[in-house]
Amino acid sequence: MRDPGISVVICVYTEDRWEDILAAVASVRAQSYPALETLLVVDHNPALRDRLAREYKETEGIRVLPNAGPRGLSAGRNTGIAASHGEVIAFLDDDAVAEREWLRRFAEGYADPRVLAVGGRTVPVWASGRRPVWFPEEFDWVVGCTYKGLPPGRVRVRNVLGGNASFRRTAFEVAGGFATGIGRDGDRRPLGCEETELCIRLTRARPDAVLLIDDRAVIHHRVPGPREHFAYFRTRTYAEGLSKALVARSVGAGKGLESERRYTTRVLPAGVVRGLRDTLLGRPGGAGRAGAIVAGVLIAAGGYAVGSLRTRHAGTTFRVTRIEGTAPDGADRPSAAGLEGNAHE
Repeated sequence: MRDPGISVVICVYTEDRWEDILAAVASVRAQSYPALETLLVVDHNPALRDRLAREYKETEGIRVLPNAGPRGLSAGRNTGIAASHGEVIAFLDDDAVAEREWLRRFAEGYADPRVLAVGGRTVPVWASGRRPVWFPEEFDWVVGCTYKGLPPGRVRVRNVLGGNASFRRTAFEVAGGFATGIGRDGDRRPLGCEETELCIRLTRARPDAVLLIDDRAVIHHRVPGPREHFAYFRTRTYAEGLSKALVARSVGAGKGLESERRYTTRVLPAGVVRGLRDTLLGRPGGAGRAGAIVAGVLIAAGGYAVGSLRTRHAGTTFRVTRIEGTAPDGADRPSAAGLEGNAHE
């Protein structure tokens, strides 16, 4: 198979991350496998959009676009998909930088035509310079990074992680785009799981689809100081429970919680044991890590219970964007059409 053209979408929303955004774009421009284009999608912030447009006015291959949908990450990603021309669309967080071989590793995964998504490994860059001693690696997803318990190498998975992921364009034509109503909206409560819901919807539409994570496709994700504290850990785990309730309503609890059951019954108990063992051996932070794992599970479970009640009583619906048409060779760009209703209907 020929090498696919890859469009990179970076969704941005605040000028507070100006230097991070510039670093993210620079890392894409430095790839050994050049991106076809880089799209900066600005989430309802005209000042930031204008500033970025001026910054990259003379830079070939970079486009600055306003989010054409409702506020939030999902709609921003859908805007990027609809405007892009690549056979593959890759997503990079606005506060992350990609290693030089990032896109090459993605491209290699698509040699198999059954592969519709390839994700990578996200490494935390702590603002303090080191991991907090109490912070368990099993919960690195709290700060948007690859967590302990994921298998190494290039492996088949249920879902990729959205801040370091790529999809073949046909995936969106088959399953639609990211569902709004799930996921982040600027600085509001740190919800997530929009990529989980999409991946489950995709494999339902295409049971033969293969989704991969290749841990050689590495990005480095900045973790700001406030996220190193337990207050954020508590907020994020609670929000994850809320998000999982939305995913379960969209695609069913069986598939929506399949990986989470293995995680909570195998990975997390081993982490607690490891923390207690470290305490007995006099290693710093062992008891804190064990306690954080237990607390994280209980808080997330509470969020899930609250979220389940809310979705049941409120009749929560999602808006799934259908990506129409193809444009792998730079011909006609696709359009995005909204579909109201539960994502699995």
